Amino acid sequence: FDQDRKKTLESRVAELDKVVYHGKLGTQGDRVQRVRAIAKAIGQQLGGDELAAQADRAAQLAKADLVTDMVGEFPELQGTMGGYYARHDGESEAVALAIEDHYKPRFAGDELPRGPLGLIVALADKLETLVGMFSIGQSPTGDKDPFALRRNALGVIRILVDARLDVFDLSLFQLIRYAELQFKGLEAERSDALLGFIYERFSGALREQGCTAQEIDSVLSQKPGNLADVKARLDAVSKFLELPEAASLAAANKRVGNILKKVQSVVAAQVDEARLTEPAEVSLNAALAVTKPQADAAFERGNYTASLQALAALKSPVDAFFDTVMVNADDPVLRANRLGLLATLHAAMNRVADLSKLAA
Repeated sequence: FDQDRKKTLESRVAELDKVVYHGKLGTQGDRVQRVRAIAKAIGQQLGGDELAAQADRAAQLAKADLVTDMVGEFPELQGTMGGYYARHDGESEAVALAIEDHYKPRFAGDELPRGPLGLIVALADKLETLVGMFSIGQSPTGDKDPFALRRNALGVIRILVDARLDVFDLSLFQLIRYAELQFKGLEAERSDALLGFIYERFSGALREQGCTAQEIDSVLSQKPGNLADVKARLDAVSKFLELPEAASLAAANKRVGNILKKVQSVVAAQVDEARLTEPAEVSLNAALAVTKPQADAAFERGNYTASLQALAALKSPVDAFFDTVMVNADDPVLRANRLGLLATLHAAMNRVADLSKLAA
């Protein structure tokens, strides 16, 4: 400890260039530069130049204790010793805490980093690991997870959900994009695989909390960017299922989805009212004109329960539409207009969750 304190953490950063991180991803020094860039981008988004500069400093020093004698002897003290040495070097308490906490949460139930700086550096560190390993095809297989990617994914989820960073509108997609920019580029399918991997971990965690697989699937299949919103969406889905109209609307939504899937081109959600000929399609369009703005307004306020419950008014006009209207009419103009009406309905119904997943 006394020997380590003869050198500052900052003076040790250069030594990380000699420590191999991964054959395809360079040294720990390379990794530090990537984590710094990610942390700086998050800090800039959350708090502007000042927070970005603090995040950059904390990320620059976060791994420096890996080349100290103390951590060399006791690896489990990584981070902890960095915090002590940062204070000794005169770094701010916020930077010292961020260095100390950036590995958290390390396991289920572990505490989260203290303060926004620690949360930012912890996020940056975990995202760099996840995106880096997926970029070279090192995703976990079976029980093998040598780079603790499952733990890192759960750490990202915990921070985004429990630290309530959503007040700053942090999107999972944007965070992954910040990390992707530090690599040569994550192939599209690997980027999709990483997102799927994170949602899969989230699904497992939510099931452990007592949510049903069906409800979780309805929400996560929509790939919400704001993970902190997911619990509110699940609560809304649960309340929606208590409505007498729920089963009928879920079944209708599934039917609409199946019809739209069979159309070879993308169906635009637009309707020419002048071409609505059947009373039931006129009624459905009129009901949508009232209900959709109400549901959308509630959705934008984050009131997902009200958004879904507004859809109950659509049950009768939707039932009447399917009872009396031939969607695939012989006239291509009529058919296109009716498909546009269904696409509008589909978009209105599926903002909070994919209701078709709730159909029996």
